[in-house]
Amino acid sequence: MFAVLKTGGKQYRVSPGDILRVEKLAAEAGDKIQFNEILMVGTKIGAPLVEDAGVLAEVIDQIKGEKVIHFVRRRRKHSSKRTKGHRQQLTLVKITEILEKGAAKSGVKPAIGAGSAPAEAKPAKKAAAKPAAKKPAAKKAEAKPAAKKADAKPAAKKAAEGGDDLKRLSGVGPALEKKLHEAGVTTFAQIAAWTPEDVAAMDEKLSFKGRIEREGWIEQAKKLAAEKE
Repeated sequence: MFAVLKTGGKQYRVSPGDILRVEKLAAEAGDKIQFNEILMVGTKIGAPLVEDAGVLAEVIDQIKGEKVIHFVRRRRKHSSKRTKGHRQQLTLVKITEILEKGAAKSGVKPAIGAGSAPAEAKPAKKAAAKPAAKKPAAKKAEAKPAAKKADAKPAAKKAAEGGDDLKRLSGVGPALEKKLHEAGVTTFAQIAAWTPEDVAAMDEKLSFKGRIEREGWIEQAKKLAAEKE
């Protein structure tokens, strides 16, 4: 008997005894897991899933895929190039049994992606830790962010007065310059010193969507900072 299961956004045709490499799961070597997103069992086709069907498997090991090199070079006034290496995290599993029915009563923990497992556990811990009696403290906490926002604008103006003209960077207009000032970035030297971690944090914080690397801000900032000296 065979089945078609779905995990990590991919579909696999499996039979008992097959060994698969799937997107990383929240499980350790030796754990028994159950895939519940079954699209087909034998000749029975789901709509879209086969009800109460499952595929049992045993986790063999947590591994990594082959290294992939990604190189990008852009020809423009401020040219840039970037090389990245990536190894996909995978889970090696062995299919042990295919259940046409009774998956809900099997007692085996479901196969959950490693990325989604922690997100479900954290809110439960925070909710349990908060005592119900501390309502006055919540009012004070609401007042503090408003005060910080009010103080942020004058601070950004003061920083902008002594900083560089960030609009000289490719793709930076008044709106983006204002965002950078509010984040405490006012000089070319600051941008030139950014590490890959700084770029990722700033990209997420200000929703630049890869603009920093795409426009080559760091290389531009190094040249502009050197000209200023």
